[in-house]
Amino acid sequence: TVLGHVQRGGTPTPADRVLATRYGVNAADAAHAGKTGQMVSLRGTSIGLVPLAEAVKQLKRVPRERYDDAATFFG
Repeated sequence: TVLGHVQRGGTPTPADRVLATRYGVNAADAAHAGKTGQMVSLRGTSIGLVPLAEAVKQLKRVPRERYDDAATFFG
C-alpha cells in the first residue's frame, strides 16, 4: 500500500496505482541509463525527468488557507 493512503484510511484507486507504476518505471529507466541529478516529474499527464537544480530553484510556498483546511479536517 501507499503510506499516504494508509494514513488517510483509504485504498489507492486504480489511477493511483497506475501513476505510481509510471513513476517507478521512469525512475528505474533513468537509473538504468545512469541519469543522475534528476527526478521524475509529472507535468499535466506527461511524466519525465527534471534536473534537481530546476526542481528546487524556486521556493514554492503553501498558502496559509491550506494549513487552515488541514486543521479543519485533521485537528
